Amino acid sequence: MSGHAGPHEPVAHEPVAHDPVAHDPVARDVERAEGYLLDRVSERLSRVRDRITATGRDAASVRIVAVTKGFGAPAIRAAFEAGLMDIGENYASELLSKAAVSDLPAVRWHYIGAIQRRSVARLAPIVGCWETLCRSQEIETVARRAPGACVLIQVDLTDSTRSPSRSATALRNGSPPDEVPGLVAEAVSAGLDVEGLMAVGPRGSPEAARPGFRLVAELARSLGLRELSMGMTDDMEIALEEGSTILRVGRGLFGDRLHTG
Repeated sequence: MSGHAGPHEPVAHEPVAHDPVAHDPVARDVERAEGYLLDRVSERLSRVRDRITATGRDAASVRIVAVTKGFGAPAIRAAFEAGLMDIGENYASELLSKAAVSDLPAVRWHYIGAIQRRSVARLAPIVGCWETLCRSQEIETVARRAPGACVLIQVDLTDSTRSPSRSATALRNGSPPDEVPGLVAEAVSAGLDVEGLMAVGPRGSPEAARPGFRLVAELARSLGLRELSMGMTDDMEIALEEGSTILRVGRGLFGDRLHTG
């Protein structure tokens, strides 16, 4: 006899999987928005890498830290899915809240804001690299709360001879260059992994950052440090030409931040 079902026999059908997104207009909108964000970040990341190669550097040799200050958790996921594993945050509260909801254990969090010692204990289990150490007290606190942590020493590029009050530079964080060797020695003695130096260029023309970036690069070489976190969206070419190995990019990946209030 034939193994085919007769004309009156019921035909079995495969069960149809339930897709909650397909039946939820809000979920569909979220999925579309996240897809759009990923496409936009991927496109901008490609432009950043083109800018790196245009300076004669190998894009694969430069670490890009996606700075998500002022952007929500979807920006972190978009950066991650675009291939960026390093996320930078300026504020402890933002880093803690985003890390809690992002659910991306492979992300390496960079703390790039002024260090408040009362926040170090909460940040210690999460932060992969502290980029802004610039005082003995901060070294002591991070070494106690996060033994062996990766750190960078931040160098203050303010010209104190021209602006003694620093009012024109809005009191940027960092250690004076002549104090950096002592801080590096302190951090090493405290058991921290000092990978390099970090600096923020001055406001204004990108070219104005060159002397400071060059100074930081020379200082790092004299101390045998391999990493240089220098350069952001506007001055990355100058930083790369002076030897930067880490770029901190926010607007160049995510666009302008929304300012409210």
